[in-house]
Amino acid sequence: MLSLIIPTLNAAEQLPAALESIQTAAGEIIVADGGSTDGTQALTSNLDATVINAPPGRGPQLAAGAKAAAGDWLLFLHADTVLETGWADAAQAFMDGPNTQQKAAVFTFALDDPAPQARRIERWVDWRCRNWALPYGDQGLLISRALYDAIGGFKPISLFEDVDIIRRIGAVRLEVLSPKALTSAARYQRGGYTLRPLRNLTCLSLYFAGIPPHVIGRLYR
Repeated sequence: MLSLIIPTLNAAEQLPAALESIQTAAGEIIVADGGSTDGTQALTSNLDATVINAPPGRGPQLAAGAKAAAGDWLLFLHADTVLETGWADAAQAFMDGPNTQQKAAVFTFALDDPAPQARRIERWVDWRCRNWALPYGDQGLLISRALYDAIGGFKPISLFEDVDIIRRIGAVRLEVLSPKALTSAARYQRGGYTLRPLRNLTCLSLYFAGIPPHVIGRLYR
């Protein structure tokens, strides 16, 4: 069974589209909520999803969702990301492949903005994935329960929980699936298509330099 896990915090506006894109293929859907006040929890009760309360922060929420999941396979997805038609077939082909119990997969990054700047960000992410094997959480993460448990799962950290688990999975065990994970461009539109990536890269550099995530989080926010 495939368990889908979505961390939420005041995601009532974005969540319905994400759930609609995955409902027919997921064996169970778990929404790990970090204390929403906008009706997110009430909304999920009408969308065939199980809601659990979790400590706020994407790392703790993802870890709590995985702990509650019953599936042999886990798919982690952000609340503002919609999977492209065909994702289920690609995911099933991956899960049925040889030795995939010891592998993980992500989807191809895309932004829901027709602006040329969005295509530039998509090309940069594609380059980062191919050369650094470093996808982020907005590309989803499909991983077997066996591998998830073996590497220790998501750590309850406040930032870069996605980078942390990808580094423990390792490049040789990671595959990028062709269907797109279409993610909201709102944060780039607010923060700027130049300034936000520069800020993200600065934060990533600090993380690799050993600065604790909770310290970097002050700059990120």
